[in-house]
Amino acid sequence: MPRFALHIEYHGAPFVGWQRQTDQPSVQGAIEAALARLEPGPHNIAAAGRTDAGVHAIAQVAHCDLEKDWDPFRLSQALNYHLKPQPVAIRAAARVGDDWHARFSARERRYVFRLLMRRAPATHDAGLVWQVPQQLDPEPMRQAAQYLIGKHDFTTFRSTICQAASPVKTLDELSITEVEGWSGPELRFFLRARSFLHNQVRSFVGTLERVGTGSWTPEDVRDALAARTRAACGPVCPPQGLYLAGVGYPDDPFADQPANRPGS
Repeated sequence: MPRFALHIEYHGAPFVGWQRQTDQPSVQGAIEAALARLEPGPHNIAAAGRTDAGVHAIAQVAHCDLEKDWDPFRLSQALNYHLKPQPVAIRAAARVGDDWHARFSARERRYVFRLLMRRAPATHDAGLVWQVPQQLDPEPMRQAAQYLIGKHDFTTFRSTICQAASPVKTLDELSITEVEGWSGPELRFFLRARSFLHNQVRSFVGTLERVGTGSWTPEDVRDALAARTRAACGPVCPPQGLYLAGVGYPDDPFADQPANRPGS
């Protein structure tokens, strides 16, 4: 059966997350239903990462196995037709080998988190950012972020329902950039690692926000990491500012489609 990689973009608000759930709308379920309109199912697609309810993606990657050897462009266009009007788009499709796997072949995941700093309610960016009413000081937040980079036991910053075998992960990047967005001043968090724990990114951002307000010091974040207990974590921020922004592979399956590459 031919295997295809899919470069997927979606707005997470209407969904309970990526993973298919009975009688609840999911991104996986929406795409599998579209695939069933092209070829009789059932279909079971695999993704590079499972996003939670309300989390967005600009570069999710998944793979599917089909009976027909589709032209990749026609496959992406046919899926987009059957996905309407849901906020899910297949930006590109590519033929891959039978041993290629969206999750297990990935070498890196990248996330972006958008934090909007303004008091008036957001209109155009509503549901796409985490909004806080006060200005945050990014410099101590950057200092605190340095304690999180590298290989650590991240028990403090993972959900109590996380199913990962080990809390030890290596965080390759956590940088914070100031941006003047459409709706006002933003802090954008860029995170990069081979893999992440459940709620790890939102735990980081929520904790670093406390540093930005002055409620925590950078050293409090260092101590929270060393405590290796969930009770030491700061507040977990809401999901709507989080985006799966890129997945890296040894050989980019979308390399011949530069306009649609998923940030690899």
